[in-house]
Amino acid sequence: MTGRAIVITSGKGGVGKTTTTANLGAALSIKGKKVLVIDGDIGLRNLDVIMGLENRIVFNIVDVAKGVCKPQQALIKSKKSNNLFLMPASQTDDKDVITPVEMKQIIGKLKQEFHFILIDSPAGIEQGFRNACAGADEALLVTTPEVAAIRDADRVIGLLSTQGLDARLILNRVDKDMVRRGEMLSPADVIDILGVDQIGLVLKDNHVVISANTGEPVVYNPKSRAGESFLRIAERLIGGEAAMEDSDMGMSLWAKIGKRLRAA
Repeated sequence: MTGRAIVITSGKGGVGKTTTTANLGAALSIKGKKVLVIDGDIGLRNLDVIMGLENRIVFNIVDVAKGVCKPQQALIKSKKSNNLFLMPASQTDDKDVITPVEMKQIIGKLKQEFHFILIDSPAGIEQGFRNACAGADEALLVTTPEVAAIRDADRVIGLLSTQGLDARLILNRVDKDMVRRGEMLSPADVIDILGVDQIGLVLKDNHVVISANTGEPVVYNPKSRAGESFLRIAERLIGGEAAMEDSDMGMSLWAKIGKRLRAA
C-alpha cells in the first residue's frame, strides 16, 4: 500500500480547516479506507478535541520526530472506527521544533500503512504551513465565502504552487439564503475569483458546532447537511461520482456589486 498524503489548509484561521480534516477522515473510514489524520498545529492542537480523543494522548508527533517513540506508538484509534487514527500535535512546543524534512520522513513511513493521510495545517503561511506541506502529495484548500478569507486563500494557492501542490477547493459554511439575498459570495463567485477546481461545498449547519463540542464528527449524524456534504467529498476523493450540492442560488453578492458598478 502506498497511501495519499493530503494537506488541508487555508490562509485565514477559523474557516473550518480542523473540522474538515476530522470529518473527511471519518467519512473516508466509513467508506472502508484506512485513514490517519495528523494535527500539524504544534502548540495549538485541536484535532484531538474535535475527535473526542483528548484524554487518550500519550505521545505526539514531536515525540516521533525526535525519536522518543515509534510512529505507531503515537497513533490513537478513533472511538467510532477501527479504520481511523489520529497522530496528535504537541501542546507545549513551538511550531519550528519540527523541520519539513522530519515531517516528510514521518509521512513517508506511514504511507505504507494507510490509504489516506490527512494533514491539518495550522493557519498562516510560516513554518507550520511549510511543515504540513512537506510530506503532502495533494492539497485541499478550505475557505468560507468571505472577502478576507478568500484573499488569504488566494495567497495560499500561490504558496502551494511553489511547493508543487495544486489546490482543490472546499467552500465551507455556505448560507443559501444569504447568497439568494445578495449578502454572501456565491460558490460560482469564489471559484471565479480563486481560479481553482472545486471538490466540495459544505452548507452552514448548526450540527457542526454541536459535534465539535461533543467530540464526534458530524458525518456520524444522519440529520446533518454538512455531514452529508463531507461524505460526498470523500466519495469524490476516492474517485467515485457524487453530485455537487446545489450552487444555483440566485443573484450573488459579486453579481450585485458588478451590477451597481455598471449602473454607475
